[in-house]
Amino acid sequence: VQLQASGGGLVQAGGSLRLSCAASGRTQSNYVMGWFRQAPGKEREFVVVINTQGGSTYYADSVKGRFTISRDNAKNSVSLQMNSLKPEDTAVYYCAADPGFIGPRYRDSTRYRYWGQGTQVTVSS
Repeated sequence: VQLQASGGGLVQAGGSLRLSCAASGRTQSNYVMGWFRQAPGKEREFVVVINTQGGSTYYADSVKGRFTISRDNAKNSVSLQMNSLKPEDTAVYYCAADPGFIGPRYRDSTRYRYWGQGTQVTVSS
């Protein structure tokens, strides 16, 4: 499956952005979808994951209550609504996919087989 992330940009602290991840090549509904981010000089970190049907989600504590993931399997897309953005949210955001179930390793980036190219999110103070 090929993933294409979009929607990044520059926003002031407290603002909002909506990221999208379009999947092609295989049926997205068979894949767990996640978002990770990587700030300069830091390791890639887990942000959120959603199961194949959208009924189960897990968020990193740092984004809980501010970010919301959703998916539309009919459109083969996943979205990440980001509200109340903070400067520490600045990073390149990547969408990722893996077939099957969420499982206990959902925070582990090595668990995900497919990755998008990343989209830059910059939050100014």
